[in-house]
Amino acid sequence: MFDRTPILVGLEVGTSKVCAVVGETHGDGQVTVIGVGQSPSRGVRKGEITDFDQARQDMQAALAEAEQMANVEIRSVFLGVSGGHIRGFNNRGVKPITAEDHEITEQDVADAMEHARSINLPADHQVIHAVRQHFLVDGQDGILNPVGMLGGLLEVDVHIIHGHVHRLRNTVRAVRELHLEIEDVVFNGLASALAILGREQKELGALVVDMGGGTTDFVVYADGILRHAGVLAVGGDHVTNDLASGLKVALSRAEQLKIDYGAALVDERIRGQTLDLTNEFGATLRTIHLEHLRRIMHLRLEETFELVRQEVEEAGLYDSIRAGVFLCGGCARIPHVTQLAEQVFGLPVFLGRTHAVSGLKSALDQPEFACAIGLLKYGAQRRRPVVRTGLVQSVKETLRHWFHR
Repeated sequence: MFDRTPILVGLEVGTSKVCAVVGETHGDGQVTVIGVGQSPSRGVRKGEITDFDQARQDMQAALAEAEQMANVEIRSVFLGVSGGHIRGFNNRGVKPITAEDHEITEQDVADAMEHARSINLPADHQVIHAVRQHFLVDGQDGILNPVGMLGGLLEVDVHIIHGHVHRLRNTVRAVRELHLEIEDVVFNGLASALAILGREQKELGALVVDMGGGTTDFVVYADGILRHAGVLAVGGDHVTNDLASGLKVALSRAEQLKIDYGAALVDERIRGQTLDLTNEFGATLRTIHLEHLRRIMHLRLEETFELVRQEVEEAGLYDSIRAGVFLCGGCARIPHVTQLAEQVFGLPVFLGRTHAVSGLKSALDQPEFACAIGLLKYGAQRRRPVVRTGLVQSVKETLRHWFHR
């Protein structure tokens, strides 16, 4: 078991950047950010490691910068993971109550949770989270805590998030080779939602869309509980690739054009406007139309939002999103992206802002830090001295499964 120190570290290993955030916890569960470290991510593609040594070096650089800013020694992290292999679905666990007096105990709850986790996943997949939704006792729905109630049959609904064990294990192994402990492995989309959504938004129903460089993670909350989670293997890098292909320029030039002149909507006022592409000596090589550049971006971003909406509708949750859609991740910085999302979803769309966290405003106000800050909030919740009821496997057991399956 780890020491209950007030220092937490969230480590997000993304496609565009590796980000480490250090925070201090307080007695009321609040978190103060005291250090941030970043490094360009050169060994990750679509949220998964493709160059092990390079990814490990980038992690080390980000952690060293965070250590220096926070003036602490980092010994353990809450590790965020993503990737197109990650999936989420709802499942139900059942536990008959066999006690003579039919009183439901903590062990009955743990058994029901374990049954919910015991699902027929593919042999090469591992459960990342089994998030409890609510209980049923003899068919009575909406029960939050059944311990002490009388009944003959206990059921629990959970949301299972799982991923490919070896692809997850590569990231775990890279961190462990830095001589760091992993306190828990967390789905990035869940972390982002923890950073952005408050209790009222979770109750009303909200969709969080985290658009990173290589993946788009999304989660739906309704009635205060996690209802759905998923990942699209599409992100900001795909916008860059489309620009490079459509404009016939190098990837590095396409990325810079996206940053300097890009937008999610095509404004009629830019018709006829052009950009001169120059070489290192300032000589004009060719001219491109600004409208063409933005239309390429618009089509890719529109398709991404449409895919997310389709998944939410297929899960039967579209009408549950009454608080709106919240965008975060690096792509949330693209001008007019919230307006485009409103057109696709037909719902109010907001730029996600972290809440119930204080400290470095430079980190808190930027949408690309939502996931890393959410890892701190997740860690603060996990470290609270609460009675375990089988909601989440112990860290040692989880990692043992990943390394020995």
